[in-house]
Amino acid sequence: MIFAHGRLLAAISASALVASTACAAVGAADGDAASASAPAKEGSDIAEGSDIVVTATRANEIAPVTASLEATQPQSIVSRSFIEDSLPATADFNQIALIAPSVSNYGGVNGAGLSESKAQIRGFQDGEYNVTYDGVPFGDTNDPTHHSNTFFPSNTIETLVVDRGPGNASQLGQATFGGNINLFSRATREQPSAELKGQFGTWNTWLGRALLQSGRIDKLGGSEFLLSAQHVSSDGARSFSPFRADNVFGKALIPLGTTAKLTLVGTYNDNRFNQPDKDGATLAQVATYGKNFSLNNDPASQTYWGYNHTHKTTDFEIGKLEWAPLEHLAFTNKLYTYSYDNETLSGNDVTLYATAAPADIAKANVVTLTPGGKAVSGVPGYTKTNQYRVYGDMADLKTDLAFTTLTAGLWWEHSSTYRQQRDVDLVSMQPNYVEKKVANPATGAQTPQNIKFDQHSNIEHLEEYAELEIRPFKGLKITPGVKHVSFERKIDADYNQTTRFAQDIKNTYHATLPFLTVNYALTGNLSAYGQYARGFLMPALSVLYVANPGLSTVAPERSTNYQTGIVYHGQHLSLDFDGYYIRFKNKFSSFTSTVPGEGTVWINQGAVTYKGLEGQATYAFASGLAVFANGSVNYAKTDNAGSPHTQVSNAPVGTAASGLLYKKGDLTFSLIDKYTGKQWAVDGENPAYRIPGYNSAQLAIRYRVRNIRFGLSVDDLFDSTRITNINQGKTAPFDQYFYQPGRAVTGDITVTF
Repeated sequence: MIFAHGRLLAAISASALVASTACAAVGAADGDAASASAPAKEGSDIAEGSDIVVTATRANEIAPVTASLEATQPQSIVSRSFIEDSLPATADFNQIALIAPSVSNYGGVNGAGLSESKAQIRGFQDGEYNVTYDGVPFGDTNDPTHHSNTFFPSNTIETLVVDRGPGNASQLGQATFGGNINLFSRATREQPSAELKGQFGTWNTWLGRALLQSGRIDKLGGSEFLLSAQHVSSDGARSFSPFRADNVFGKALIPLGTTAKLTLVGTYNDNRFNQPDKDGATLAQVATYGKNFSLNNDPASQTYWGYNHTHKTTDFEIGKLEWAPLEHLAFTNKLYTYSYDNETLSGNDVTLYATAAPADIAKANVVTLTPGGKAVSGVPGYTKTNQYRVYGDMADLKTDLAFTTLTAGLWWEHSSTYRQQRDVDLVSMQPNYVEKKVANPATGAQTPQNIKFDQHSNIEHLEEYAELEIRPFKGLKITPGVKHVSFERKIDADYNQTTRFAQDIKNTYHATLPFLTVNYALTGNLSAYGQYARGFLMPALSVLYVANPGLSTVAPERSTNYQTGIVYHGQHLSLDFDGYYIRFKNKFSSFTSTVPGEGTVWINQGAVTYKGLEGQATYAFASGLAVFANGSVNYAKTDNAGSPHTQVSNAPVGTAASGLLYKKGDLTFSLIDKYTGKQWAVDGENPAYRIPGYNSAQLAIRYRVRNIRFGLSVDDLFDSTRITNINQGKTAPFDQYFYQPGRAVTGDITVTF
């Protein structure tokens, strides 16, 4: 493809796409004739765990990504077989999603799944799209961002679906704005089985996994149970950056008579790792220590590994009741809760090491151990806590009325959060009194100078929606819908973030969003779709970090989406193509008022236009060999009077993926390359922050001997260590750079019973 700089895999990609297009043109004139003359077999194994139906053709069974003929917006469905056959077992959900067109990511610099990564969809950043698990949206409570390796490791995921759009009215979340990454939990099976997996590879990375399937238990009404446990241990790709993670996952499917079913899902994670809170390496550090520099073993520096560590624990539980009391009436209710606890100790400024002059480092490495006292030698740092618990309930009622289906639903969610940061001397762990003096304007009370903030906050969130699927004649589905969103943010802080004095603040936001989608089955294996949808993004908690919140006038950001595309499923060829045009307005912005005492004020100011073309294709030969290609051309620029056509940061101008796959009998093989086009780390096209395009290729081969499967995988086959992101510092020498971690080779053995 045009982005891949003429590499061999790019040539394969181009030839595959040409071949696929040619095959689509002849349709049923060749090997696809069988699927045209007979109804295609529908298999739940391709998108198992989801409600998505995918035609079980040879192409779809081997394709890394495909789409449903019933799609109403651009989508990429990634099956469990691709996760198991082609990706390292430590991969997080962003690495799984990366195979889709228009998806890019950065982070993961410590190795696949060994540090957090952030995904972008068409240039929309993490926090500007939803991530859901079995239909339940989740994310941080200060803003709807996500932790890629903290909640759902790959052993908890059966299917992943990237929806590049807001979806219908029934698609719920706090950021139905730039799309959705939908994760579906591991599926239970009717047959009992057990699986043990061991893996070892580069950076002394160990993984152990066990999975037990009870199978169908007739004495319990046909109930099925699944239990899985996983342990990961690694030294990490970066210096002095070990990572440990443990996960337990369970699922139960319990029939309740002949008309109801109860599904229970639960997972628990415990992650421990050494990493600065503000990660990345300066160019001076890279020049001195290499691209893999993160921490050291010098207790006199803020980058000492013993001073930079994090412990995260999470849990996630869902109880889903499905009840069909009448033939044309169905009720579904999901009751859920999840929690996150992040306890971090970090150096204040890890960019100083090998960046500043020795005198500057000595000047920075001082602490004040008594209020108002003199500074003495020490190592300044801070403790950080971010704890939240979320409760929610999602209910919907669906009824068939002649040629229509009406769906109406309600989503309620409550979250409670505690966050704090305090300055400490990392050597003695005594308080470090270095913050500016602040007095409460109402009471005159002085804020302790070691406290950055100490706050409680909560969200009350309510969404109501209704959509009507109209089927005027066979093959055509028209679905108008509407959704109303209401949420209240509240802060009850002893010391609010930024202001550092006690505040009790709340704000309520509303949005009404219309939707219209169309899907038309032109033939049994070709469909076309179109979508008009309005999306929204909830303002972040930081809007309330101001001295005078009544002066801010922030409303939710709004997007207007227009998309159209086609999906083709032949027996040998799977193909889809789409185009999109998205405008969003009400971009969040802040300024410091010139009026004394007013401080920071938040407003809506600015707009961005996103547009592009996307496609994905797989051609499967009868021999078990398949070639695939996908790609996108993406435009993401501001549309403001003062600065029109300014490039949005971290928005690649395009993506491309290509590869070969073989799956027959006991042997599976894949060679896949993903190319991320050029982008800029800050808004605009500043050459100092230009990130050139880069490739990441993966090779995997697995062979089964009776009940034992042997595997070898190579992540980043060509050992690329290019820049993937840059975080701006206070000046350019303090900018932090992030690089691909380099080649990782892994061997694994899986035993099934």
